[in-house]
Parts: sequence; C-alpha cells; structure tokens
Amino acid sequence: MALDLSNPLVATLMIVGLGGAAVLIAAFAIFGKRFSSADRMRRRLDNVAGKADIAQRSARARDREKERRKLVEESLKELEQKQKEQRARLTLKKRLEQAGLSITPTLFYIVSAGLALVAGATAFMCGLKLWLALLIAFALGAGVPRWTLAFMRAARMKSFGKEFANAIDVIVRGVKSGLPLNECLQIIARESQEPVKAEFQALVDAQKMGVALEQSLARMYDNMPTPEVSFFGIVLTIQQKTGGNLSEALGNLSNVLRGRKSMRGKIDALSGEAKASAFIIGALPPGVMIMVYISTPAYVSLLWTTKLGEMMLIGCATWMMMGILVMRKMINFNI
Repeated sequence: MALDLSNPLVATLMIVGLGGAAVLIAAFAIFGKRFSSADRMRRRLDNVAGKADIAQRSARARDREKERRKLVEESLKELEQKQKEQRARLTLKKRLEQAGLSITPTLFYIVSAGLALVAGATAFMCGLKLWLALLIAFALGAGVPRWTLAFMRAARMKSFGKEFANAIDVIVRGVKSGLPLNECLQIIARESQEPVKAEFQALVDAQKMGVALEQSLARMYDNMPTPEVSFFGIVLTIQQKTGGNLSEALGNLSNVLRGRKSMRGKIDALSGEAKASAFIIGALPPGVMIMVYISTPAYVSLLWTTKLGEMMLIGCATWMMMGILVMRKMINFNI
C-alpha cells in the first residue's frame, strides 16, 4: 500500500520519524566515538602502566645486578688482600699444617740441624775441605727439609684439587634434592677422601661451634690456600648475602674446576717431554762425575783437592743451578 504524502498527518509522521532516526544516528555516532576514545584511552593507559611496570622490574633487576657485581668486586678485593697478608705471614707452623704434618716447628728445626750435622761430618771425613763440608751441610740441612716440606704441601693441595669438584657435585645434588647446606657439608665430611674430608670436617666443626660461615670459609682457605677454595668461598658468601640459585652457581663452579683440571692435564701431557729432557740434562753431569769417580777416583778428585778445581766446581754448580731454575720456569705453568 502506497503512502499518501498529500495527507498532512502522514507527512508529519514521516518528518518526525526521519528526524528521530537522524538524532539516533547522531547520538550513536557521538557516544560510540566517545566510548571508542575512552576504550582507546584505557588501553593506552594500561599499556603505559604495563611499560612502567616492566621498566620498574628492569630497574630493580639492574639494581640487583649492580649490587651483586659490587659485592663480587668487594669480595675479590678482600680475597686479594687476605692472600697478600697470608703470603706475608705464612709461618713454618702454617706450612706444616698445610702439608698435613703433625710435627712442631721445633722438631722440624731439630731434624734439619741433625741432617746438616751428619752431612757435614760425612763430607769432612771423606777428605773434603772444611768450607766445602760446611757448604754441603748448609745445603742439605737448610735445603732438603724445606724442599721436602714444599713438595708435600704442593702434593696435598693437588690431591685436594682433584677431589674438590666431586665434593661440590655432592652439594649440588643435595641442594637440588632439598637438603640444607649444612647437611651436605656433613655428608662430604663423612664420605669424601682425604684431604677434602679433613678440611670439610674442620668446616663442619666450626659451624657447630657457632662460627659464621664466612669466617669458617676464611679458615678453610688459610688451611688450604688454593684458587678452588677461594672460588667456593666467594660463591657461598655472595649467595648468603644476596640470595640466588645455589645449585646453579655451584654447578657452574664445578664445571669451571673440571675445565681447569682438564686443561692442567693437557698442559702436563704436552710438557712431559720437556720435563723429561730437563731431568736428563740436569742429572747427566753429576751422574757422569759419580761414575768417573767410582772408576778412577784420582782423575776426578782434582776438582776438590786443587784450588783451580774448586773454583771450577763452584762455577759448574752455579751454572747448573741457574740452568735448572730456568728450565723449571719454562716448563711449569700456573693455571
């Protein structure tokens, strides 16, 4: 049915309807724009707030990282200072303890003096001059005991380094399984091999007496001044002060120590030929002299019965010692 536009009522209704529709369309457009603007504004504010939160978290993470680095630097400086002080005040008693010997310094001096007396008297009775006998007595009395002590000390530290990585692995597995650090230390003190067992037993005993962990680790480093113990002390000290994943830190330390051990083994293998050559070269002159003395004593005895021979013997010994020290410096590597 067609609309009669000539009717005034119909025309009025159409005009009112079109106006209402236009008003509704305009209202929807205005309010929709406002709602969309508010929604965009809200999303923008949420985005800004999220970015601000991320920025705050990043700033806190950077602050924690700066604090950790600062603590590491301070710990390293303290460690270097302690190492300098320890080298300056390393007494004979401390060397004996680090070598695992239970004798006193007095007994060590008595043994050294007795060895010097026996060596000097034997050399003098064999017909050597007094000054040469005194020189031999001083060399054997002052050199051999201290060299033996240094050798035993180095051997004990080397044995400690070989077993120390396994001890750290025990701590890592214990912490991952939920055991506290003190219990892991007690396990090492009970089941590890010497000298790791003795050092960790001293650490556990100090903990039972109420000594702080940092001080206990410092005492452990005094008894076993190796880079491995210093790294271990730094890791535990930093973890105690700043927190963090102890198992991950000790696991990384274990990997580093095993890498150092592998590198040391490769260096020993590569320098083995040079060490054997140096040993042969160093032992050849005195060995030849001893064999010649056994076969024809009168031929070699001119070296210590005549003035020129004594001077030649002193010069040869000096040059031999210098050559041995140079070769030792060339084939020894500290890592």
